[in-house]
Amino acid sequence: MIFIAHGAQKLFGWFGGYGLEGTGQWLGSIGLAPGYLMALLAGGAEFFGGLALVLGLLVRPAAAPLALAMLVAIFSVHIDKGLFMSNNGYEFALVMFAASLSLLLSGAGRASADAALAAAARD
Repeated sequence: MIFIAHGAQKLFGWFGGYGLEGTGQWLGSIGLAPGYLMALLAGGAEFFGGLALVLGLLVRPAAAPLALAMLVAIFSVHIDKGLFMSNNGYEFALVMFAASLSLLLSGAGRASADAALAAAARD
């Protein structure tokens, strides 16, 4: 749900976000150009990737861009502020990267839509 909310901030301006235009301007200002495209890619990865994780559908393909987005966030926004969130550090992004990487490597698990579809394909 956290990825979905952060993606919705970037894409739609929900939950106090700035939408594509505002997020794109900010991303461009920190050197991630073209900012609008980067906002669309990051927001899309977070919103739709997060939705896929919640649904347990296409978990591995969704986890890959989420892990990449977290690495970009760590190294382009948070790394110079140290570890801790209290200083806008990379602590939270690192946790989200680790969770995404874990799902990329392990997959969704037995109780997922991915597993149900795989079982149906075998039958």
